[in-house]
Amino acid sequence: SARKKSRGQSAAMIYPIALEAVQRLDALFDIERGINGKSPAERLAVRQELSAPLMAELHTWLTEQVAKLSRGHDLTKACFYMLKRWDAFTRFLDDGRICLTNNAAERALRCIPLGRKAWLFCGSDRGGKRAAIIYTLIQTARLNDVDPQAWLADVLARIADHPATRLDQLLPWNWRKSEGLLSQAA
Repeated sequence: SARKKSRGQSAAMIYPIALEAVQRLDALFDIERGINGKSPAERLAVRQELSAPLMAELHTWLTEQVAKLSRGHDLTKACFYMLKRWDAFTRFLDDGRICLTNNAAERALRCIPLGRKAWLFCGSDRGGKRAAIIYTLIQTARLNDVDPQAWLADVLARIADHPATRLDQLLPWNWRKSEGLLSQAA
């Protein structure tokens, strides 16, 4: 690019193989955009029909590219990276609840780097671990459309008397149906 040239850096070459890989992945993202917001069962059906064949073609294509390129080439490394993690990468084909990307998880964690200076000195490693647990609980509540403050206040008030065998009732994804939310509404 012009900016890199002005700094004395050369622009990176765009390899045709890399461009084709991106185009193949874009086709998968196009499918995902079309099923965004649908039920897990609907997403799974579309993925089985449309995405699975594209993934099979991508696997074959990646294997062919690895055979053509030199072992130390950056593109070969990228292809091997994907092929070695193929089971994890294709997991979304078998479960309509799983997203193709981890963007939602990354967005949920964005607040942590933004507030890093605020909790830089938690007092100790133990304090840092406790802070991490609290952030996890808060984000889990948010991801389940539960007000973290209301949920934590209710759970902390009830946990001492709550049966240990039924702690799962206090988890954010179950709490909506519990007495906690009903007492909040009353």
